[in-house]
Amino acid sequence: MFTGIIEACVPVRSFVGAGSGARLVVPAPEGLAEWRVGRGQSIAVAGCCLTVAELLGSDGGAVPDGTEGADMAFDLSEETLARTWFGALAVGRRLNLERAMRLGDRIDGHLVAGHVDGGGRLVEALDVGDGGRVFTFEVDGGLDRYLVEKGSVTIDGISLTVVEPEGARFRVAVIPVTLALTNFGTAEIGQRVNVEADMIGKWIERLVLQREG
Repeated sequence: MFTGIIEACVPVRSFVGAGSGARLVVPAPEGLAEWRVGRGQSIAVAGCCLTVAELLGSDGGAVPDGTEGADMAFDLSEETLARTWFGALAVGRRLNLERAMRLGDRIDGHLVAGHVDGGGRLVEALDVGDGGRVFTFEVDGGLDRYLVEKGSVTIDGISLTVVEPEGARFRVAVIPVTLALTNFGTAEIGQRVNVEADMIGKWIERLVLQREG
């Protein structure tokens, strides 16, 4: 479980196909000594919950769990590639990271499962006077039913508030600190994003459908 509050944004170290899936390697965030992760730990990578498969040293060899500054390797399944835009990953592409929340932590964003529901794309980006930016996203077919005014949505792992939903499109206001700490600072028009709808909305939808059925 995650909160949608990004802890770090790092570039892809390598991305190599492996059978029907792929292996993704990213560096540990610089300046964050507490990022001493271990195999089996869950990390939200651009909003997708992935499991650390291996830690790698500077020579590319495996190192023990908890090694400070080690690269993190993730094995992506065929399903993960189909659900996300990760098939277009390239070395240097920046990815948002968040470690799993702990019981007792404050939830500064909203409850995020890290289970991507589908995709979307950035269609407009407007600078505003305070140094922030207003983004307009368009979600893929079927996800528009979860777009509720002032409701929550997760885009590439970032907890955001929906503004003025119109069909498959909606706006979000992004403050300067979010632009600085996430991949939104370098986002380009047409860029694909991972979308996770608010899980509370999905629960309600399922309960209503079961009741009507």
